[in-house]
Amino acid sequence: MRIGICCLPSFGGSGVVASELALALAEGGDVVHVVSSDRPPRLGERANVHFHRVDGSEIQEYGLFDRPLQTLALANRLAEVAASARLDVLHAHYAAPHAVAALLARRLLAEGVGDRPPCPIVTTVHGTDVTLVGARPSYRDIVGWALRSSDRVTAPSEALAREATERFSLDEPVDVIPNFVPPAAAGRRREPASAAESGLVVHVSNFRPVKRAADVIAAFALVLREIPARLCMVGDGPERAGAERRCRELGIGDHVTFLGNQTHVEPILEQGDLFLSASESESFGLASLEALALGVPVVATRTGGVPEVVCENRNGLLCPVGDVEALAASCVALLRDPARRQAFAVHGRKWARSRFDRRRIVARYRELYRATLTIGRAAASEDSPLLEKVEA
Repeated sequence: MRIGICCLPSFGGSGVVASELALALAEGGDVVHVVSSDRPPRLGERANVHFHRVDGSEIQEYGLFDRPLQTLALANRLAEVAASARLDVLHAHYAAPHAVAALLARRLLAEGVGDRPPCPIVTTVHGTDVTLVGARPSYRDIVGWALRSSDRVTAPSEALAREATERFSLDEPVDVIPNFVPPAAAGRRREPASAAESGLVVHVSNFRPVKRAADVIAAFALVLREIPARLCMVGDGPERAGAERRCRELGIGDHVTFLGNQTHVEPILEQGDLFLSASESESFGLASLEALALGVPVVATRTGGVPEVVCENRNGLLCPVGDVEALAASCVALLRDPARRQAFAVHGRKWARSRFDRRRIVARYRELYRATLTIGRAAASEDSPLLEKVEA
């Protein structure tokens, strides 16, 4: 198949998932065209993978707009790529602006732009497009329209599928297709630290408020009162500077390392004795899955799709959101018990690689794409409810 993928060029979950899916599809013989404002960090060079950059910045030369009209530029570029590459299906990762732009592109193709019949659209919601963007009055209606107008909608967890269905009153069921273990998540290279050694706690974050980096710092400060430990903070974002400042204020700066964004987090994750997440909301928990696949036990908050990834008391421990004392106590309990960590590691590896097997999950996406091939073109011939709404 000829598949178009539209995604964010980010180190975050949606950009990683879309990039890994593109590479896996190409590995299986499909031709994949990735469209984004920049090349996603995890999208390596691969035969059958073609990258198309979107640049709407030239509109700023006129002085009328203070920023590029990115959604319109994206829609135009998607229509161009769909026509020139003769795409069979277009997969938008993130409802707004990507699904909105994909639907506008399909409308352009239906009007005869590019001399190519329109292709069906699959939209994958990843979390904040539903829980944050979709919850804002300024965007709620357009996100709901984009999901209802897509030929199929997928979510990585049952929790997110339920929330999207309820929030936007979706009539059609949301297909739950979990994220998969990336091929780079191979085995661990070192034995876990003993109870007497300084254990390594790893946190991966985009340092946005929803990740609650301050809770990670606060919990780790409590851990240090009980046991020698080190904390490695991977990633970058708006709250990183505040997190670094808080470490200095608490006097724990010598025990914490900030590494910034990393294209490949697996070599860092696999050195950890446990992975710590304090998110307020998490649609799936891709970093937790990668940790489990590498044999690293997880301490995380019980929110969203996390309980679908982390099996409590089998490969990780779950705590209430905001309960830094519980997070710290869970970390201390595992760091003091190498045998329990080892048991969690064994279960985590088996669970992650069986339940979230890459080949099986990519096959589910292929089946979904094939199922849309007949319904997408029929839907595209209908009048656009968005255009009717705008004209009204």
